[in-house]
Amino acid sequence: VVFLVFLGMEKLVACPYKRPNALCRLICFPWAGGGTSRLAQWGKLFSSSIEVSSVRLPGRESRLKEPFAKDMTTVVNEISSVLLEELQEKPFAFFGHSFGSYISFAVALHLKEKYGLEPIHLFVSGAHAPNSEAFLPIKSIPICDTEDEEILTYIQILGGTPSELLQNDDIKKHLILTFREDIRVLQTFSFEKAERNIPFSCDITCFNGSEDKPHDLEAWHDLTSGDISFYKLPGGHFYLLEPSNEIFLTKHITRCIENAGL
Repeated sequence: VVFLVFLGMEKLVACPYKRPNALCRLICFPWAGGGTSRLAQWGKLFSSSIEVSSVRLPGRESRLKEPFAKDMTTVVNEISSVLLEELQEKPFAFFGHSFGSYISFAVALHLKEKYGLEPIHLFVSGAHAPNSEAFLPIKSIPICDTEDEEILTYIQILGGTPSELLQNDDIKKHLILTFREDIRVLQTFSFEKAERNIPFSCDITCFNGSEDKPHDLEAWHDLTSGDISFYKLPGGHFYLLEPSNEIFLTKHITRCIENAGL
């Protein structure tokens, strides 16, 4: 059983900077079409008190041969079941960017409802509150009918993908496919907040790029009884890839986690 859990972890999570004595785990959830390479590297920017890992969905990197997930429930169930033991043994926090913000929220919700487990802090980036009106148009993007070229243009507008990767036809094709499949998963996600139920008690921090399209953040207030804070950092949708912003993010996340009184 232990071996199977280990295999599940190796498959699902990239953690190049293992810190068995860390006080807290920071689990990162990448953007649509994204892999683990960038966020997993954050491990070297954090102090020894925080171990950083990044979630790897099927259909990419070492999971290239696996079929893409068919819906958000499948994604949430896999992540929750593989990480459950680890998350029960020491405090954890989540960081998600864009598509990853919605996955981190859905996983956190499932862990709370099913196991009474909650992150000590939820860091979300480049995303609407999942209970906001602004989230709804995402669900109506006609992803099946959208031409590859349109998706490629959108990926280029968002930024975040080195242009030399897009010169390679195979990589470009796979990126478009992965992006398409991730948006399809996102469209299967729905969150209806029950009238008086506030799902979380942890603090939530929302980061955004100053040049990105504005996100509806106010509705995050209805999702936790903890504190909510908002930060705008210079740049567009992929502001977080700028080294100066990475330094700000890692310092700020560290401070939040250390102040959570572990």
